[in-house]
Amino acid sequence: QKCCGKFLIPGAVIGALLAILGGILIPVGKTIVQNKIKKEVVLEEGTIAYENWVKTGSHVYRQFWLFDVENPLEVMNSGAKPVLKQKGPYTYRVRYLPKSNITKNNNNTVSFLQPLAAAFDPGLSAGSEDDIITSLNLAVVAAPAILPVSLHFILNLLIKKTNSSLFQNRTVKEILWGYEDPLLAALLNSSITGLFYPYNETEDGSYNVFTGKDDISKTAIIDRYQGKTSLSHWEDKYCDMINGSDAASFPPFVDKKKSLYFFSSDVCRSVYANYESSQVVKGIPVFHFVLPPQVFAAPTENPDNRCFCKNPTITENCTKAGVLEISACKEGKPIYISLPHFLYGNKDTINSFDGLNPQEEEHQTYLDVEPTTGFTLRFAKKLQVNLYVGPHKWLDVFSKIKQHFIFPVLWLNETGAIDDSSAEMFRASVTTPVKILGIVQLVLLCVGCVVFLTCMVSFYIVRPGRAK
Repeated sequence: QKCCGKFLIPGAVIGALLAILGGILIPVGKTIVQNKIKKEVVLEEGTIAYENWVKTGSHVYRQFWLFDVENPLEVMNSGAKPVLKQKGPYTYRVRYLPKSNITKNNNNTVSFLQPLAAAFDPGLSAGSEDDIITSLNLAVVAAPAILPVSLHFILNLLIKKTNSSLFQNRTVKEILWGYEDPLLAALLNSSITGLFYPYNETEDGSYNVFTGKDDISKTAIIDRYQGKTSLSHWEDKYCDMINGSDAASFPPFVDKKKSLYFFSSDVCRSVYANYESSQVVKGIPVFHFVLPPQVFAAPTENPDNRCFCKNPTITENCTKAGVLEISACKEGKPIYISLPHFLYGNKDTINSFDGLNPQEEEHQTYLDVEPTTGFTLRFAKKLQVNLYVGPHKWLDVFSKIKQHFIFPVLWLNETGAIDDSSAEMFRASVTTPVKILGIVQLVLLCVGCVVFLTCMVSFYIVRPGRAK
């Protein structure tokens, strides 16, 4: 007993030291990890973040589903309820060109342009770019909104002269990327129109973003867009704010209790996503953030959206949820943005058409963000493009239309995910070291406590006073 007792006190001391070391490693290890992350997420040459920021290492795709109008004659001649059939996806690879005009600025920001390009991928598509779609005539629908009312009489004559109709048959490629239109040729110098024309060989920008070098909490946050710290589309200080990043990455050490803000030039405003759940992407734990219903809610439900309501008449005094008019930033064209199939939208808007079926799982926008680095490892940005169609006093082509339509033309899913090689590198440099450090901390703490308690209890049992 005496021999055994000689080792119990030193054992207890060793156990206590192991436990203390494990406890010390918790804040020390956290500091080590944070310092490494702070170094690697700064947007400057030589960091992991910079290499993936200049040119994304993952493939990004835009999938398009176009709405084919099954009963165009009935809609035009008798004001029938439009019957829509979704066709797609038609898939294009995008964001494969590196950022251009990258310039370091004195205020710890970097400016750049994002070149735009789209390459059709037939292997990921349900059909050809030459598939014919019956869709709204883009020129006929847009011209009344662009031209002064005083010229609508002349517009009516030109619509008849060019045999333009409310609906037309066009290829997928024409609807997306542009085509020669006879009505526009008679009205304007430029005769090409398309929902995304021009796109290829154009650029989104310019952007100024914070590098995070002086303040890690500002990493990738947009400082200026098109040289300005705010927008001018909405004529309101709140709605014109440029908040957050471009959603490709966020400042590190993401707090799931806070919303993630990001700016999208596609919808001409800043939006936000809220934490929904924790998930795993290719072995990497992530926070799953989703765009909540409040983002496109009517001002009656979300007063913050009051300044996004530009045309109260069409949206019935802004009580119709789920749509955002962006004509102010689209040269006056009557374009409305929503989530696909009017997800979270007004029931009357959805029921104005046959063929719509909003499903949260299929049509929801989400971001999967690795919380330590703030990198977005998987995302799906889903939007629907709609055009306004309604009764018109001077234009015969609209004479049979009996109600105001926010008419769906297509919806898109811009999606991307970290590839296998990048995921392996990320796990090796970030996920695995953090996991190993956590295991070491836990093992030292548990083993130390067990050894200490075992030795102390044993010492109490075998001490001389107890042995008698």
